[in-house]
Amino acid sequence: MLDNLTNRLSKVVKTLRGHARLTEENTQEALREVRMALLEADVALPVVKDFIARVREKALGQEVLQSLTPGQALVGVVHDELRAIMGGAHEGLNLATRPPAVILMAGLQGAGKTTTTGKLGKLLVEKMKKKTLVVSADVYRPAAIEQLKTVAAQAGVDFFPSSTEQKPVAIVEAAIDHARRHFYDVLLVDTAGRLAVDAEMMEEIRLLHAAAQPIETLFVVDAMLGQDAVNTARAFSEALPLTGVILTKLDGDARGGAALSVRQITGKPLKFAGVGEKLNGLEEFHPERMASRILGMGDIVGLVEEARKSVDEQAAAELAKKLKSGKTFDLNDFQMQIVQMRKMGGLGALIDKLPGQFAEMADKLQGSEQEKAIARIDGIINSMTPHERTHPEIIKASRKRRIAAGSGVSVQEINRLLKQFEQTQKIMKHFSKGGLGKLMRGMKGMMPGVGPR
Repeated sequence: MLDNLTNRLSKVVKTLRGHARLTEENTQEALREVRMALLEADVALPVVKDFIARVREKALGQEVLQSLTPGQALVGVVHDELRAIMGGAHEGLNLATRPPAVILMAGLQGAGKTTTTGKLGKLLVEKMKKKTLVVSADVYRPAAIEQLKTVAAQAGVDFFPSSTEQKPVAIVEAAIDHARRHFYDVLLVDTAGRLAVDAEMMEEIRLLHAAAQPIETLFVVDAMLGQDAVNTARAFSEALPLTGVILTKLDGDARGGAALSVRQITGKPLKFAGVGEKLNGLEEFHPERMASRILGMGDIVGLVEEARKSVDEQAAAELAKKLKSGKTFDLNDFQMQIVQMRKMGGLGALIDKLPGQFAEMADKLQGSEQEKAIARIDGIINSMTPHERTHPEIIKASRKRRIAAGSGVSVQEINRLLKQFEQTQKIMKHFSKGGLGKLMRGMKGMMPGVGPR
């Protein structure tokens, strides 16, 4: 997501190396590259023009501190403007109303509206501790109601039944009545989408809005639509009093310009971003963090939040206690780390939030290769005996051949895993002694599957 934009902006900084200060000439040259990067990322042209004008004005008046290079000074200005263009600060859901707080989900067909409804329901139940009900008012798309029922069950959210014989407004009114009588905090209404904006669709969504009186009306848009995403968002914004936007598929091959355009075009805040197919793949949208990620600075706060959400705290505490007591880090512990990494979305999901120098490691394992490498390690360890896992030093030639046959890999794979394990074991030994510097220098050893094959 936005990789090309990140790479182009990194080159801008390099072009300013050797310059003592920001001048009109070198700023103009750098901003030409920034403009091209934004246009290639499918950012709307009016947004690009406004953005470049503001950056130029601030950059030329920028005092370059002795500790900063001109490139760093320009990145500071670009970062601030990127953050401003995406809304400045995170705006969460507004649920300050008499229960149930109705949230209306609007958008085109294919944007991931139904899945996003399930994801938001899961977030409301698990993170915000809200008693949540979902209902489908989509009586046109085949199996739409059944899809939401399945997604709701997977997300652990209550589902209100509806049928294609009912009128959408009647469905919504019945769901609100049920939610009120059963003391639900939140009601999520999944509405029908179309392949394109049309008058009939807009009229129906207006009627649903009038019947539901939602506290939040969220527009769900596919980031991969590029310029079309912005045009569609504008049409919905003119037809409905939107309160926010959810961008889906931000982890895909999208150029991502919608993330920089939607806020300015509609004037509505980006509240969430959909990342991945799994139901926990919905993140709060923080403009400052997104600006940092675009500029290759990473999102360490987001990484910590993801770790808190996914990591088994009890298991982590037990491992820390074990290491402090002087006991050796073994293959059971190594496997536990791999399981935790998979819960957090794999190696790529972690590196995506790390600063640029670490992100280069992601190029060595892309997409399904990450999962294959982690699954391979998991399979190898599962083919070992309990004694071998706690005493890996006994794994010699004959044992390696048996483990290789049992896990369906070559003996070389076993050797590679044991070497990675030894590196991690050394790092954990330093960690238990408080050697943070040595731990950081050994980071590569903790990344299963990274390295020459």
